[in-house]
Amino acid sequence: MRAGKFCITRLLPLLVLQYMIEPGAAAYDGYGLWLRCLYPDSSLLSEYRAEITSLTVTGNSKTCEIIRNELNSGLTSLLGKIEIRPESGLNESDLIVGPANADSRLHQIVAPVLPDDLGPEGFMIHAHQSGGKEVIVITANTEIGCLYGAFHFLRLLQTGQDLKQIHLVSRPKIQYRLLDHWDNLNGRVERGYAGRSLWKWEELPDSIDSRYRDYARANASLGINGTVLNNVNADPRILRTDYLQKVAALANVFRPYGIRVFLSVNFSSPIAAEFEVNRNRRGGIGNLSESDPLNPEVRKWWKDKAAEIYKLIPDFGGFLVKANSEGMPGPLDYNRSHADGANMLAEALAPYGGVVMWRSFVYNTDIDPDRAKRAYLDFVPLDGQFMKNVFVQSKNGPVDFQPREPVAPIFGAMPDTPLMLELQITQEYLGHSTHLVYLGPMWKEYLEFDTFCRGEGSTLATIIDGTLYHYPITGIAGVTNTGDDRNWTGHFFAQANWYAFGRLAWDHALSAEEIAEEWVRQSLGQDTALVKQVTRMMMGSWEACVNYMTPLGLHHIMQEGFHYGPQPSLDRAPRKDWTSVYYHQADSMGLGFDRSSGGSNAVGQYFSPLREKFDRLDTCPEKYLLWFHHVPWNYSMKSGQTLWQSLCVHYYSGTDYVKGMIDTWTNLKNKIDPEVYLHVSEKLKQQQKDASIWRDTCLNYFQEFSRMKIVNGEHAE
Repeated sequence: MRAGKFCITRLLPLLVLQYMIEPGAAAYDGYGLWLRCLYPDSSLLSEYRAEITSLTVTGNSKTCEIIRNELNSGLTSLLGKIEIRPESGLNESDLIVGPANADSRLHQIVAPVLPDDLGPEGFMIHAHQSGGKEVIVITANTEIGCLYGAFHFLRLLQTGQDLKQIHLVSRPKIQYRLLDHWDNLNGRVERGYAGRSLWKWEELPDSIDSRYRDYARANASLGINGTVLNNVNADPRILRTDYLQKVAALANVFRPYGIRVFLSVNFSSPIAAEFEVNRNRRGGIGNLSESDPLNPEVRKWWKDKAAEIYKLIPDFGGFLVKANSEGMPGPLDYNRSHADGANMLAEALAPYGGVVMWRSFVYNTDIDPDRAKRAYLDFVPLDGQFMKNVFVQSKNGPVDFQPREPVAPIFGAMPDTPLMLELQITQEYLGHSTHLVYLGPMWKEYLEFDTFCRGEGSTLATIIDGTLYHYPITGIAGVTNTGDDRNWTGHFFAQANWYAFGRLAWDHALSAEEIAEEWVRQSLGQDTALVKQVTRMMMGSWEACVNYMTPLGLHHIMQEGFHYGPQPSLDRAPRKDWTSVYYHQADSMGLGFDRSSGGSNAVGQYFSPLREKFDRLDTCPEKYLLWFHHVPWNYSMKSGQTLWQSLCVHYYSGTDYVKGMIDTWTNLKNKIDPEVYLHVSEKLKQQQKDASIWRDTCLNYFQEFSRMKIVNGEHAE
């Protein structure tokens, strides 16, 4: 039995615990994620052991049982034996956990310091003096809030935080914090690189895989409170009664962890299969001949389906919809608007508190020749026409999860429609599960991007958390990178992206470096040199990936369909805006897509002064230069280099960084679990090969147009 499994298990006998706490007792393969309960710094360990010897958790619900087991197993692993005391022994315990409003004695202790605005998920960790000793209380308004507090308390221990006189209050900044699974009913995961789907539909609802609880546990430790189980390219069968019973079985597992289930739905679900076959389109599961959102029969079908769902799953979260995009059906098929389609579903869910997440990932070529402008043009005119329980869910950038994009201009442009941010945890365009790319810095760049929609300081974060426009609902979603690989994410370091998404979804003010260090301490070890060097390596990995793939604002020059390696020469595809040459526009004069006021005028979709800043070559940030401008090869960059020289330098710096990561990892060999070390080493070797292929393929291709010598960073003057 492997050590990674032990900390996941809900009840851990002492004999099993010894395997985890004794160095080298068993190989570690990554299954335990950031929940391994590794020793904190030795100087703090004795303090923790003296301060925490007994535990009382009030309540007997399933959630309370989870809290009790998590703290018991975690504290036992970290500190040694912990005495579990009954509620009657509350006043004698060193650590007390429970909702403040559920126990009069607990309420009396915390009432003077308990905030009024904790909400349903916030928590407080407070050190209270009692009988000459310090007692730590973890409390909240709900049991789920206490669960989040318990996980955070274990995080504090593992990251070596001072507990003396602690008074910590934490509440989520965003209401809906979801993972989106692009999992198909046949077990295949679209844009998934860690094996097959976690959901074994053929076994549900009778057989419950233990990984479902492990998955829920990992998400609860981060405060993730919802999961969309299936692909946005939705199979209508997910709404059949037999599948809804399977979904209900998963919901029953997730509920005690505070996680609600959501489903992606196919807009044509009400249509009878034979009608769709005759139209050479996907079959539905209903008995109707159309799915016109203004047809009373269609609206009734969705209301009846919602009633069926909520009877099986009372806390069902709602629907995610991809409509009129990449062949998926939608309201435009009936000359109706996106608002008409979304409101039909919202009307069906509203009586139960459900929401609709309507994706803005549409790019009809009839809207505008520039794909980057189309979602804005389609959705901004509809602002204010959606029901209050509808999100418009937009990707972070205006094209498609590229290694770097400017923020999508739709953010800030719809003050009367809740906008939900969609990030991609799975690395569709960033080396799949082969490349080590820590996405925390990327997401922070987006969250801190100032849109100026209400003047300076109007960051993306303040839009999606409701600060600027006071949206009635707020949300963030991450397209997840999990699969049935033993280590969950294919690449051990890809676990850090799952972790970072959850931490930023809860509190977007956290720094990427702080989150990386937390993850390293909990996943790899507490050694000072290890933590420092691995954190530093992670922090530069995204910029390195941008440099060896698409520097200076280049984008979408990947292999068609697979999106892994480079294919800058691609000029033929089913659609013009799927070709690489459409995006990079390389010619003898220069490189880049002209989105200035003299080109497609995509800059016009941004607020002033951004539009003016992006519009001029001399003020456009160089990281977006080729996104907004077609730039001459000999254009003088801020460094004094020409565009061509700077392009070469960026490509070489990206590959050099990967070599540096290999050196760092090699030097840490004796500080890392052998199985993890070997796994990451092999990945890094392949990443180095891939990075060189990216560099050489792109520079050799672009050289055909520049007619200039390829130079590396040492010869670019």
